[in-house]
Amino acid sequence: MTLVFTDDQEQFRESIQRFLADQMPTTKVRQLMATEHGSDPAVWQQASAQLALTGIHIPEAFGGAGFGAVELGIALEEMGGSLFCGPYFSSAVLSAYALILCGDEDQQEQWLGDIAGGERRACLAVTECTGLWQQDDIATTAVTQSSGDVLLNGKKRFVIDGQSADLFVVAAQSGRGIGLFVVDGRANGMTVEALDTMDPTRKMAHIDFVDVPATALTQLPDHWLDTLLNIACITLSAEMIGGAQHLLASAVEYTQLRYQFGRSIASFQAIKHRLADLLLEVELARSAAYQAIETLAGCTDLQRLTIRQRRQLTEHASLAKAAVSETYLQAALETIQLHGGIGFTWENDTHLWFKRAKSSEVLFGTPAEHRERMLVAVEAGLHAQEEAA
Repeated sequence: MTLVFTDDQEQFRESIQRFLADQMPTTKVRQLMATEHGSDPAVWQQASAQLALTGIHIPEAFGGAGFGAVELGIALEEMGGSLFCGPYFSSAVLSAYALILCGDEDQQEQWLGDIAGGERRACLAVTECTGLWQQDDIATTAVTQSSGDVLLNGKKRFVIDGQSADLFVVAAQSGRGIGLFVVDGRANGMTVEALDTMDPTRKMAHIDFVDVPATALTQLPDHWLDTLLNIACITLSAEMIGGAQHLLASAVEYTQLRYQFGRSIASFQAIKHRLADLLLEVELARSAAYQAIETLAGCTDLQRLTIRQRRQLTEHASLAKAAVSETYLQAALETIQLHGGIGFTWENDTHLWFKRAKSSEVLFGTPAEHRERMLVAVEAGLHAQEEAA
C-alpha cells in the first residue's frame, strides 16, 4: 500500500528537507552525538517554534498543529534520513502519544501544550532490566499514601533521551494494575545515568526512582500498553524507512562516482543487480510502513478503539516493524559493502546509519518477536470472522 500525499503534504516535506539540510548536516550530527544531551537548543527552538514540528499531531485545543499521523510520518521519515539529533522521538512522539492515549482533558491541557511548543522535553519510561514492553516485566511500583500522594519506586532501563528530559511518563504497577504516571524532572529521589550505547545519535539513560512523587494518568483505555507499543513501532518504522532511503541514495551516488577500468562501477551488471534488489526491498518496506501510518491515521479516537481497530493496528504495526527494521539493516550492510574499504572507516558516514539501523532493529522488539505478534493478531481476526459467520 502506498499513501497518496497531497500537494500541501509534499510542500511540508520539502520544508523539512530544507530545514534538515541547513541545520542537521552530518558534520553537525557528529558534533552533537559527542555531547551529553545530543541536541542543539537553537535547532530545537527552530523546529518547535518556527516549523511547529513538535506539535504536528497534537490537537489544536492543547496547543498543537492539529494534523495527524500522516504528517508526523513525513517528519519522522525525513528526520530518519538525516539522523536528527534531539529528543523529538521521545518527547513529541512517544510521550505526547502516551498523554493523548491515557490522560484526561485536564492532564492533556496541563502538559501537551508545553510539549507541543518545545518548552518541555518529555520521555517515556516503560522498559526495565529485560528491555521488553510486557506487563509482567514492569516491577516499578506506584503506591498511594494515606495523604493521597503517589510515590514511585523502581528502576527504568533504556529510556530514550532520559538524560535530557524534564518530564517523565513512567509505567508502573499500582493497586489497579499497570498504569502511567507523570513525574516532574525537578522531583527529588530520581537518579539519571546516561548510557554509552552502540548508536551515539540516540541517547539513552537508566533511571532509578526512590519515593518519587508522581501524578497518575486517569483515562487508561483497555490494552493501552499494546496500543502504545503499536504507535511506537509505527512511528519508528517511519523514521527507519527514511534512513533506508538515505542509504540507498548514498549507495547509488557512490557507485556512480567510483571508477574502475575506465568507467563507473554503477555500470557493472553485478552492481546494478545489487542496487536493484536493494531498491525493491526498500520499496516493499516503505509500503508496509505507509500502510501502518495510514492505519494509525484512521484511529481518530485512541481512547475508544474497537476490537477490530486494535487488532488491525497490531497487525500493521508489527508487520512494519519487522519488515522495515530488517530492510534498514540490510541497506546499511549493503551500502558499506558497495563503498568498499572506505565504507568501514570512521571518516565515512555510513557507519552512523548502520549503528542507528542495528539499534532500531531491537528497539521495541526484534523482527522475530513482531512476526509472532502479528501472526497472533491475524489468527485472532480469522477466529473472530469464523465466529461471526
